[in-house]
Amino acid sequence: MTDLQPTAADSSVELEIGGMTCASCAMRIEKKLNKLEGVTATVNYATEKAKVSAPADFDPAVLIAEVEKTGYTAALPAPVQSSAAEDDIEAPDAELVSLRHRLIGSVVLTVPVIAMAMAPVLQFTYWQWLSLALAAPVIVWGAWPFHKAAWTNLRHGAATMDTLISMGTSAALLWSVYALFFGTAGIPGMTHPFELTVAPSDGAANIYLEVGAGVTMFILAGRYFEKRSKRQAGAALRALLDLGAKDVAVLRDGVEIRIPTRDLVVGDEFVVRPGEKIATDGTIISGTSAVDASMLTGESVPVEVGEGDTVTGATVNAGGRLVVRATRVGSDTQLAQMAKLVEDAQSGKAEVQRLADKISGIFVPIVIVIAVGTLGAWLGAGFPAAAAFTAAVAVLIIACPCALGLATPTALLVGTGRGAQMGILIKGPEVLESTRRIDTIVLDKTGTVTAGKMTLTDVHTAAGTDRSELLRLAGALEDASEHPIAQAIAKAATQELGALSTPEGFTNIEGKGVQGVVDGHAVIVGRASLLADWSLHLSAELTEAKVAAEQQGKTAIAVGWDGRARGVLVVADTVRPTSAAAVAQFKRLGLTPVLLTGDNQAVAERIAAEVGITAVIAEVLPQDKVDVVLKLQQEGKSVAMVGDGVNDAAALAQADLGLAMGSGTDAAIEASDLTLVRADLRSAADAIRLSRKTLATIKGNLFWAFAYNVAAIPLAALGLLNPMLAGAAMAFSSVFVVGNSLRLRRFKSEAVDPTPTATTEPQPAARSAAVTTHH
Repeated sequence: MTDLQPTAADSSVELEIGGMTCASCAMRIEKKLNKLEGVTATVNYATEKAKVSAPADFDPAVLIAEVEKTGYTAALPAPVQSSAAEDDIEAPDAELVSLRHRLIGSVVLTVPVIAMAMAPVLQFTYWQWLSLALAAPVIVWGAWPFHKAAWTNLRHGAATMDTLISMGTSAALLWSVYALFFGTAGIPGMTHPFELTVAPSDGAANIYLEVGAGVTMFILAGRYFEKRSKRQAGAALRALLDLGAKDVAVLRDGVEIRIPTRDLVVGDEFVVRPGEKIATDGTIISGTSAVDASMLTGESVPVEVGEGDTVTGATVNAGGRLVVRATRVGSDTQLAQMAKLVEDAQSGKAEVQRLADKISGIFVPIVIVIAVGTLGAWLGAGFPAAAAFTAAVAVLIIACPCALGLATPTALLVGTGRGAQMGILIKGPEVLESTRRIDTIVLDKTGTVTAGKMTLTDVHTAAGTDRSELLRLAGALEDASEHPIAQAIAKAATQELGALSTPEGFTNIEGKGVQGVVDGHAVIVGRASLLADWSLHLSAELTEAKVAAEQQGKTAIAVGWDGRARGVLVVADTVRPTSAAAVAQFKRLGLTPVLLTGDNQAVAERIAAEVGITAVIAEVLPQDKVDVVLKLQQEGKSVAMVGDGVNDAAALAQADLGLAMGSGTDAAIEASDLTLVRADLRSAADAIRLSRKTLATIKGNLFWAFAYNVAAIPLAALGLLNPMLAGAAMAFSSVFVVGNSLRLRRFKSEAVDPTPTATTEPQPAARSAAVTTHH
């Protein structure tokens, strides 16, 4: 792995930013920081971080002060701790908890207010006063985050969605209080009849409490779900760090002492027993074993290691006892560098500005100007102050974005809910924008296109040898071994023949194979060289079968007993039965599929041809996958990446759209934008289709909600907005938006068989020909 650690001269500073409510906040902070001499800053709203390049002697306190002057908070990130440390225990997010409490309270109080306003049958004698008692806490306490943000924006001469929400809800409450106490709305028996007429009115008999409370409730819901999805931004790093070993048996003066992994220093010698995680990167000084690196690389075949070989922290010792000398610890390890790659890719990913914020950026100032202009025009024309103020407030109320606030959250909730039913988890609204633009989809081979686990694919027998007997004896002996290749053979034998015999005198010959006695036969299973050591030589036919299998990237295991070589068992990873159908769906979506693998070119091309992929990038080191994605992006392509291993995490984060197979590691899942719960590549195509459909629905909702506002504002400004007409129009716009969103519940998978049976015969897939060792 290339050294990715910053040099001593590195002048990059990272800040954690607090208080941002929309993408325009990030742009404002970025603009302020970039005004400082020698400073180049990018602020990411999604990760709530600022990446700042400054002169080496630049004081970070100056950056923090500048951010605070802009009205937000900033702090240097706390140092990354091992998950063994108590500090790493994830604390609840205070802002998320506060939003949840406000949302629950608002729902409980608002539903009765809307019901009474919309159903005359529920309007009892003093219903309007109960509405005030229920709605006031929602508009004041529930909407407090919006009021606070609006005040911050006002102090810095800016207007956002928060400004409009705050002004609209406040205007609705204040006018309703005026109408109740000083107008005629407070008289006993007052009702809101359904009069769909356009006529001037002084508004003193009308209340708008359901508008203020409803807007607050719906937009709180949207903010809560947005915040919850953003909360996952740092989880990829925690998942990576959690992979590491928590403690380690260090040799001190020949005695084993267990210490926390974080206390290891370069040069320490430590013991790794079978089944244990290797604590840190190092070199083996004694012992031989097979190391399972699947959690780090996604590759399912363990690698044989011995004295002098290097090993990586967080991989698992699958075989014998090892003594390792630590060569890299802490932030220098490969695991820590992968964490850094993920963090860099996330920090550098541009946040798509919210569509509603884009609209409100233009809409809010215009509405405020129209409201002020309306007030001035009515007063200038000699109308009473009450009528002028009524018209101005009507503009603010009708502009209050009830349908705009509903447009994104409802479509997102229905779309993500339908996705969850189909095993597709969408992380947030920004993901939807990404799916619209992508034109290239990069597929990691192992665990994505293929199943990622070893399966017996072929059985070759010598003349005079019965296939069942070959499987029975080899399977019984292999059943005593924990090696994944051995377990693949044992599992196939058990499925075909039932219970297997228990071997006697079982011996594991490191790096070569196993031997023992099964039902009176002296059986040897492993490399051809192990059989040759006992003068058991493969026939020409068996040798040919072995060579052919290895040329295809499969693993060939020789079997012999009673003085003769009896057969060759071929084990390989297998292509998922649904992968070819998935690739065809990607092409129909206008995407160019690319196969990405560490296997050799010939093997990769064979797999690609099997599933219908023409573009192949092979022999890529795990840490270089992110560079492949970057190169494709530099060529002008918008890239989606599908993967499942920790080594895919950085590439998933770098890609314009990251899709993690749910069968993969937590780190890959957390770094992705979409998670596919089912280990079926067709669900990736469904995820892209569903995301695009959800985005189209949001855009449709926003258009109609905005069109409604544009059409209604002139009526309000002219004083022609009957309160019930406004209420009916607002109700209709909201119902339309919700109804349009609910159509997403009918979204269906294109998969012919959405739940493929386990009996589907898988096709043999490639496995790197460089890895043919056994045990």
